[in-house]
Amino acid sequence: MSTVKKTLTPFGQQLKHRTVVENDEFAGFARRIIRAHGRRVATGDVEALRDLVALSSVIDDAIGEAVIGLRAFGYSWAEIGSRLGISRQAAQQRWGGEKP
Repeated sequence: MSTVKKTLTPFGQQLKHRTVVENDEFAGFARRIIRAHGRRVATGDVEALRDLVALSSVIDDAIGEAVIGLRAFGYSWAEIGSRLGISRQAAQQRWGGEKP
């Protein structure tokens, strides 16, 4: 006998909007860390320059993963584009070919 309760929403249906209160603080923390890394390089740590530049590709990958996740969660290209300050067509062209 299974002790797992059936979900309250139909199979495959997900809630579109999720409240996450720590996003602003988390994003602020990430910005501070990246800026601190830049200051460290600026004080003469030339070896860390390559690592700092490599962060840009990590950030691009993270944005792609986030967009794919938002699409799977039910957000439209128009909603995603508006948050990024670009058109829905531009968002779809940039990330539409990605597979989760």
